[in-house]
Amino acid sequence: MIPELGNFALMLALCLALLQAVLPMAGTYTGSTVWMGLGRPLSAGIWVFMVLAFGCLARSFLHDDFSVAYVARNSNSELPVYYKFAAVWGAHEGSLLLWVLILSSWGYAVSLLSSKLPLDIVARVLSVMGMITAGFLAFMIFTSNPFDRMLLNTPSEGADLNPLLQDFGLTVHPPFLYMGYVGFSVAFAFAIAALLTGRLDAAWARWTRPWTNAAWAFLTIGITLGSWWSYYELGWGGWWFWDPVENVSFMPWLVGTALIHSLAVTEKRGVFKSWTVLLAISAFSLSMLGAFIVRSGVITSVHAFATDPQRGMVLLALLLVIIGASLCLYAIRAPVVKGSAGYAANSREVFLLINNILLVVSTAMILLGTLFPLIHEAIYGEANRVSVGPPYYNTIFIPLMALLAFFLGVSTFSRWKKTSMEHLKSNLKLVLLASVALGIVVPLIVTGGFNPAIMLAVALVLWIVFGLLKDIRDKTANKASRWAGLCGLGRSYYGMQLAHFGVAVLITGICLTSHYSVEQDVRLKPGESISIGDYSFEFGGVVERKGPNYDAQSATINVSKNGKPYRVMNPEKRKYHASGSVQTEAAIDTGFFRDLFTALGDPRGEDAWVVRLHVKPFVFWIWMGAFLMASGGVLALLDRRYRYKPVLLAEAAVQPGSEPQPVAAKAVNT
Repeated sequence: MIPELGNFALMLALCLALLQAVLPMAGTYTGSTVWMGLGRPLSAGIWVFMVLAFGCLARSFLHDDFSVAYVARNSNSELPVYYKFAAVWGAHEGSLLLWVLILSSWGYAVSLLSSKLPLDIVARVLSVMGMITAGFLAFMIFTSNPFDRMLLNTPSEGADLNPLLQDFGLTVHPPFLYMGYVGFSVAFAFAIAALLTGRLDAAWARWTRPWTNAAWAFLTIGITLGSWWSYYELGWGGWWFWDPVENVSFMPWLVGTALIHSLAVTEKRGVFKSWTVLLAISAFSLSMLGAFIVRSGVITSVHAFATDPQRGMVLLALLLVIIGASLCLYAIRAPVVKGSAGYAANSREVFLLINNILLVVSTAMILLGTLFPLIHEAIYGEANRVSVGPPYYNTIFIPLMALLAFFLGVSTFSRWKKTSMEHLKSNLKLVLLASVALGIVVPLIVTGGFNPAIMLAVALVLWIVFGLLKDIRDKTANKASRWAGLCGLGRSYYGMQLAHFGVAVLITGICLTSHYSVEQDVRLKPGESISIGDYSFEFGGVVERKGPNYDAQSATINVSKNGKPYRVMNPEKRKYHASGSVQTEAAIDTGFFRDLFTALGDPRGEDAWVVRLHVKPFVFWIWMGAFLMASGGVLALLDRRYRYKPVLLAEAAVQPGSEPQPVAAKAVNT
């Protein structure tokens, strides 16, 4: 009965989503405030029914209801309770349910937090989100229903959750990632509303920025958690492999980063309006493309959810409708919202535009590398399959990011409208000299070797850090006190600087880990040891251990540092009861400046085993830098400028069947 209740909740949510897609939008053209006002209660209703449906599926997992086909395929009575709950989104149907639940949650959040916005804008935004929700709900109900029953052939036991997913990472990574993916639907909806009304001004940018910052922060955390999960769970000691599914999460992040900066320019100067709208459309479109690639089976990946081309074609049709309609609307209405303010070639606007172009070009490069194998196979057939690996991405992406880091520092000291060259020289000369000098000297002292790549990376990191420190110093230099000046800069400013500092930390971690990691696969017998740098790893043998739903072979590796006992590490090989799958569980000693990574390979006779040993310097700085960036986005989101009360200076005259006219509004801090 519970699965039927969940299925009924999905159908009711679909009916409400269809009403939300039609009635509020129709109200903006008929002038009916009642119809426009229906967007908020309909959003609440959709959210309630989605929560109910999600709860019904979660209960089916927790109570081992194997009459539900999705539960039978992805759970088992021996599965620990916390993994049973996480298994709700562990495969295609359940992850799609989580996707739509989060989509409805964003829509409900907009309805709750938009009471100060013009009613016609809110109606259009919620109507667009209703259209998206209705499309995904229809796709789920008719092609990927998580409540499908198998009553006449109910198995006595489930097939089990994929062993790769039986990890804490499953409980946190997909929800955060989807919050970011789906969060860009709000920016998309605001962009469509702006195109429909022709109302794209500083107020519109101020309305859109908090939602974009929130989505970007969630996506940053989601990608970071996914990278961290791959690092320790897959047992290969890496953190990014340019896998197609990794790429499809990274592309909307890059475009979302460009969108955040473009919105800032639109709010401050009223320029880049068409560019901003296009970025908002592109960010959500790339999120939709990611959903298609992950769920269609067109690309093989360890991260993929489904391999059903038929369902993939339905999702592709939905993708083409949403993207095609939005781009057609953009082509028709973009001239209406085009900005007219001027700026010089050496202004902050131009430097931010350069950064955005670099981000978009990087996205296009990744998109080409991801889709090229599909294009090649479609032209030349399956027998001539090709793959695009890390050398392609690294060769193009790294130089683009180096340029981005350089212009990031330049834009910090540039001014709106026009920046004199004397101003840039006076502010950047000392920063540039110090960055280059220390970028050469510090690696020579620390490593004792000459490595141009490391020196360039360190110089760019120092360029960013010295630049933001000098900018803070300059902005507080003429205040009555340094403390008063620091308190007056605002959360949005500190959020920007914290995010930029996170970029510097991330670059440091990536570069030092990539160049100075030491990795060895060795055959060891009990009592044998091997030294890597200051650390000695002694193999103590393997013992059998029983887990809740698996049997494990657990190794003992005694680690010494400079001849003194330091750690005991226990990597494992696990064989799961239900599926018979064998999974490697690495043991990692995490430190601020380095990680020790150990993984157990295969037996090699005479009690010997292959053991994988890694010493990875500064890998923790990758995750730390990414979380600093996300924290910067959250801090900017909390700025007082985004808690405003619009004072209407002129009411729009809305006649039945006519287009509402723009309403002048002034944002007043509260």
